[in-house]
Amino acid sequence: MAPLDGTMGPLLIGVIICAVFYGVSLSQMYYYYTRYPRDPLYLKVLVAAVWTTDTIHQILISHSIYWYLVTNYGSPVTVGLLSPTIIVEVFFQAFTGLFVQSFFAARVWKLSGRKLYLVIPVLALIAAEFAVAMAYAIKATHFQTFLDLGKIKALSISINAFAAAGDVCIAAILCTILQVSKTGFEKSNLLINRLIIFSVNTGLLTSICACMSLITILSLPNTFVYICFFFLIGRLYSNSLMATLNARKGLRDASNIHDTSVSLRDLQTGGPSTANMSPFSTNGKRDAAASIAIRIDTTKESRRDGDGDSANYSGDKSHMDV
Repeated sequence: MAPLDGTMGPLLIGVIICAVFYGVSLSQMYYYYTRYPRDPLYLKVLVAAVWTTDTIHQILISHSIYWYLVTNYGSPVTVGLLSPTIIVEVFFQAFTGLFVQSFFAARVWKLSGRKLYLVIPVLALIAAEFAVAMAYAIKATHFQTFLDLGKIKALSISINAFAAAGDVCIAAILCTILQVSKTGFEKSNLLINRLIIFSVNTGLLTSICACMSLITILSLPNTFVYICFFFLIGRLYSNSLMATLNARKGLRDASNIHDTSVSLRDLQTGGPSTANMSPFSTNGKRDAAASIAIRIDTTKESRRDGDGDSANYSGDKSHMDV
């Protein structure tokens, strides 16, 4: 493998893929602000904050690859140097992860009925990841070359380990809460199964990406393959947040269950006298033998993010007999 194939190659690929996911997140943010104008202010501020850190991160990594491949084109010495912005991006990616994981931790808090023993482990992992990322970035700003980063390799490994552990922990707790909330109704269980799959998927990509960054930094320490995966973690965080917020309407519509049953009981077809179902029969009363019983059952279950308490579930059941 040529030196550039293992260094600038993965770096360039990572920047390109990040740009694609950045475009996806922009479209999702536009959809969010146009589709959910009544969302509470804190959710809108959260989305704006994630967009800000995401945008700055994309600018910084784009500048880094430009600095290596254009500004210092043809200089083999530059490949081993740290660009002015390649370390700064760690700060903004750490804030993106903090914002998004805190949002999911709040969901765990509300859906679990404010159980501290479920929330504290999640918060501990989130705080550990953010603290280690800050420590890594602060120390790395004093380095000049990639070889110097080997001095804080343990911090880099810890960042990815805490990121993967936090995402897996959040997904596992959410899936457990949803699993134990299943009822005996088939359609309700189907909706909960969809929510479980959705919860797993939102944390799956970031966990895999963090694990791949961890694996490659250990198995390919002399390449920049791990940086490619590390760049992607922040972009996947922002897209998982937006996918979660934008999926609410579809899940909410799917939660409306309408069951209608009509039964004909004691319907006799003996003759004109017994088949008369009119309430204005000649004998002045309705023929009981020809009565029709109609029962309409309506069940509606809904869950809304952004309400005063997103853990509140509302249901109403009504029936009518005729």
